[in-house]
Amino acid sequence: MDLLLLLLVVLLAACCPAHGAWDGCGGSCGLRPMGFRYSKSRVVGGTDALPGAWPWVVSIEAPLEGGTAHICGGSLISPQWVLTSAQCFIEARYITALRVVAGATHLTQLGPEAQVRSIKRMLVHQHYSSVTQRNDIALLELDRPVQCNSYVQLACVPDASLRVSELTACYISGWGARTARAGGSAYVLQEAQVRLIDTRVCNSSGWYRGAIHSHNICAGYPQGGIDTCQGDSGGPLVCQDKSADYFWLVGVTSWGMGCARARKPGVYTSTQHFYDWILAQTGLRPAVTTTARPQPAFTSTPAQRPRPTPTAAGRLTPCPSPAQKLRDLLTRLPEFVRFLRGEKV
Repeated sequence: MDLLLLLLVVLLAACCPAHGAWDGCGGSCGLRPMGFRYSKSRVVGGTDALPGAWPWVVSIEAPLEGGTAHICGGSLISPQWVLTSAQCFIEARYITALRVVAGATHLTQLGPEAQVRSIKRMLVHQHYSSVTQRNDIALLELDRPVQCNSYVQLACVPDASLRVSELTACYISGWGARTARAGGSAYVLQEAQVRLIDTRVCNSSGWYRGAIHSHNICAGYPQGGIDTCQGDSGGPLVCQDKSADYFWLVGVTSWGMGCARARKPGVYTSTQHFYDWILAQTGLRPAVTTTARPQPAFTSTPAQRPRPTPTAAGRLTPCPSPAQKLRDLLTRLPEFVRFLRGEKV
């Protein structure tokens, strides 16, 4: 029995480095450490999110008399960089007066897991248009890095190799006026499941009539009812990888005609389209993969080895989850027992 336990530990440790107590990002991204608390069959649709549900989402807040107010969402793509929407800062005159809150769920009752940072620098896309919402993307450099843990993690930004259109399990989250649909609290992070909608359909007559740009993604439902809304700009559109438990940050909430209207789904800025721009603006480097676990899109240290070639599926081969490893172990257990007995296998 001791030998079997030892084998289990070895198999669980193989392929991926240990996370310890999640006191660091550990070279991973797109993971939800608190995900064991949620049923995989749960379909979200405009409900209050549980603590740690979306650990990369942040609240960007402006000072008010006697407190602060949420103005936009964003996503952590490195411990010191937040990806968000350019439209959030059209009238932001004092960037350093704003703050970023990570690890929070209820904005009026920040728990010990919340981390508050100031903004050191803002980078808005040089060709952003407030009229057409072209190039609606911006970056915020925090005054100091966040500490990754169960409630704070990094989002994975996909490069050109990921086939985003093939992803089917996609989610939105934010503290907007009516994230998804009325009913939840504006102070509690809202979450909802959406579907990616083909750009040609989204641009057709009766929909957006050609207003969707090549760097946009549409997500929602033809009949409406679930959508992002005012205050959700800059927040994440994430989709689960087709073969693993981690998520890709495929879009930044940008605009829409009304909220949750039929044939007027939410419009998002494609992060994949701006992958190279993000690298150029931040000085970050593509991540070097030393294990099969999905890596952060960017790292602040220079790459020492060539970037690995993505698999045919358009993404790095993921490390099997502990549950998958346990299933594999149980499947091979009879073979292992026969081996211990000296029998032919």
